Amino acid sequence: MPPEATRDRVDPEKFDTTPLRRPSWIRVRAPSGETFEQLQQLMRRKALHTVCEEAGCPNMGECWGAGTATFLMMGDVCTRTCGFCDIKRGRPDALDWLEPERVAQAVKAMNLQHAVITSVNRDDRKDGGAPIFAMVIRRIRQIHPGCSIEVLIPDFKGSVEALRIVMDARPEILNHNVETVPRLFKLVQPQDRYEWAKATLSNAKKLDPDVLTKSGIMVGLGETIDEVKAVMEDLRSWGVEILTIGQYLQPSRKHLPIARYYTPEEFAHLREFGLNIGFKWVESGPLVRSSYHAAEQVRALSVVHRQLYGDPLSK
Repeated sequence: MPPEATRDRVDPEKFDTTPLRRPSWIRVRAPSGETFEQLQQLMRRKALHTVCEEAGCPNMGECWGAGTATFLMMGDVCTRTCGFCDIKRGRPDALDWLEPERVAQAVKAMNLQHAVITSVNRDDRKDGGAPIFAMVIRRIRQIHPGCSIEVLIPDFKGSVEALRIVMDARPEILNHNVETVPRLFKLVQPQDRYEWAKATLSNAKKLDPDVLTKSGIMVGLGETIDEVKAVMEDLRSWGVEILTIGQYLQPSRKHLPIARYYTPEEFAHLREFGLNIGFKWVESGPLVRSSYHAAEQVRALSVVHRQLYGDPLSK
């Protein structure tokens, strides 16, 4: 790991980062169990990373206990400094071109029916590491046919050329999280731009209208519900079909503070609003994260997938 890699995000002297007391409806169980331990050992044997571990996902115990995980590619050091994220930032190592093979072999070993692949941002490369995504998609198709593939990609700074590399490999779901509302972009993710998120999601539909697109929003960083709804309407206008909405949970006092906790009723309201404006699927709840219930989403939309891709999904 490069010596400057760190998880620091905000200066506690500039923000009141005292954690808010968690409400009764947020309960995170510590990961445990035989399946969890087996999966953890598999990741270590193959020298793989998961966003579950690196980002401190609250659902890691539940998902790993069910034998599913989101693979984190291109290392565990990110080139961006988002105030909400617990992944280390700094200067990453060179890309490991054998990593796609190891991920594909892990997907096969786990006998996954739906694989979720994401990565850190690699702004040190003009292509953002897009070829790594394409390689892992194609390799999973070769050695584990029938497994649907979801990629949660960076914005590639809005590059159509980088995005085309991923889209040409034809994942079943192309995911890019917008994360927050435009007013808070520079605070929450200072090196990102709302326009890049728009370009990524809208261009994905232009490059391949058949691929399902997906995005996610965090709440509790100081946005209003009306601002969240406006982003949801933007996402639908960009062709996004699947949406996740979850509560921001502060990883440490060196990360952005929580402005407030949304209630289960507010999450239910946002879900209903999303379905009413045309999303095919809305996962909305306090502990929802981007890949939470991802396999269930694919199963629920299996009729759509058969219409688009034929049978099996790995066409």
